[in-house]
Amino acid sequence: MTSTVPNAVQHADAQQPPITMFGPDFPYAYDDFLAHPAGLGQIPATEHGTEVAVIGGGLSGIVAAYELMKMGLKPVVYEADQIGGRLRTVGFDGCDPALSAEMGAMRFPPSSTALQHYIDLVGLETRPFPNPLAETTPSTVVDLKGESHYATTVDDLPQVYRDVMNAWNACLEEGADFSDMNRAMRERDVPRIREIWAKLVEKLDNQTFYGFLCESESFKSFRHREIFGQVGFGTGGWDTDFPNSILEILRVVYTEADDHHRGIVGGSQQLPLRMWEREPEKIVHWPYGTSLKSLHVNGEPRPAVTRLNRTSGNRITVTDANGDIRTYRSAIFTAQSWMLLSKIACDDSLFPIDHWTAIERTHYMESSKLFVPVDRPFWLDKDEQTGRDVMSMTLTDRMTRGTYLLDDGPDKPAVMCLSYTWCDDSLKWLPLSASERMEVMLKSLGEIYPNVDIRKHIIGNPVTVSWENEPYFMGAFKANLPGHYRYQRRLFTHFVQDRLPEDKRGIFLAGDDISWTAGWAEGAVQTALNAVWGVMHQLGGTTDPTNPGPGDVYDEIAPVELPED
Repeated sequence: MTSTVPNAVQHADAQQPPITMFGPDFPYAYDDFLAHPAGLGQIPATEHGTEVAVIGGGLSGIVAAYELMKMGLKPVVYEADQIGGRLRTVGFDGCDPALSAEMGAMRFPPSSTALQHYIDLVGLETRPFPNPLAETTPSTVVDLKGESHYATTVDDLPQVYRDVMNAWNACLEEGADFSDMNRAMRERDVPRIREIWAKLVEKLDNQTFYGFLCESESFKSFRHREIFGQVGFGTGGWDTDFPNSILEILRVVYTEADDHHRGIVGGSQQLPLRMWEREPEKIVHWPYGTSLKSLHVNGEPRPAVTRLNRTSGNRITVTDANGDIRTYRSAIFTAQSWMLLSKIACDDSLFPIDHWTAIERTHYMESSKLFVPVDRPFWLDKDEQTGRDVMSMTLTDRMTRGTYLLDDGPDKPAVMCLSYTWCDDSLKWLPLSASERMEVMLKSLGEIYPNVDIRKHIIGNPVTVSWENEPYFMGAFKANLPGHYRYQRRLFTHFVQDRLPEDKRGIFLAGDDISWTAGWAEGAVQTALNAVWGVMHQLGGTTDPTNPGPGDVYDEIAPVELPED
């Protein structure tokens, strides 16, 4: 049984090859690239020590900086806020330091194989994340229209939920060749992947997620579409994605990004923080014991970038919040692309005009969370009358939408994510303080669990985030609207710059919003590796012939190019 409510198409059994999140648009094996003993490439000795600006200290920026350092370059990282970006783990004032809340990324699929490389590299552990009806989730409650259903597996839910599950299976199979694509991706059959995807991109680029459902005979029932939107598959309700391109959703289900999620023990922000301090065993030019931290004054990144412009010799000139001006031959921009439109003064000459258009058209989704610390995982107490857990992982159409219960053992303090919401549901929380949000959430949950006094277990103040209100983000993650495929292609392929005019080269885009898998840390890693290849190539470096990089094989696996006219 998968962790899906209702279940997406049944995934392949353990006898088949594992799937990786390289996606159908650019089926490049980043995990193999990282694992190869030849490494990611080398640059001429004459370029050793060359400074490269890395703007943004989130996961993408730290991965890019780390790999550039290993090649013998000197990354100069700029960060406006804190290392980690949307890998942000916070504690609770006055509580056990072991208690933490994941304000951004909190669950990672096994198909994130490039991400897993770095998780393993820094020695972090993962454990199953309590998604709805996941095998390790004790119980789930689905509460719609005032009616609650308790379940430990999907078979415990009323028949209508299984009907919706079957409708989604049929919809994917009939409209998106799911089984064929899943098989091709498992076998890494690039020609077949490209053949299937090319037809679907041309057919579906202008289609919304909701429109895709409506065109399916299996989803002719509005009631089924409504339930599907409110309960969804894998990670909860998906009606907030209904206006987005169906291609975005297909990328998720093809790569099994919706399934078998794991969380990082101790918090996801440890990953970029450990990489910041890590001393690589194999490093060129720099002495053993060098780290990103040691390459920066006082072990801190440089402050926020306030201006980017081109100067003589096609250099990239960076001005930071301290007024310091530095000029580089190469720069990697990993912050959310909207920063180039608002927080950073930019020359139009930084990018070709069609790339500026793509940046301007980027569509970001909103997202809010609120966490509270509690004295113990009281939800595992048993109701004396029913024998059920007194509280469960909860999906509802009430304001809270998704409630997650996170514990580290029966006798230890625990954490509740009282609410995790997206888009319009997130905007409803925006005017409210953390305390006001908590009161509304407790009221909603009290209606689902009238005999449970959540408040008496709370041992500290709530912590909350609305990513659309964060000044250096202005949104949680990118999600393409119908017709945006061409824009995304421009941004993703920007790292291959031989086709660009010479006066438009030297600055490389990276980050999950540049990837085809926005909202997933894997996309941040993949685009970082693309940008590293781009910088290496610009400075005259090469990859080992036995381990070609993403730019070396670009012509063979380039994303489908749709006509502009």
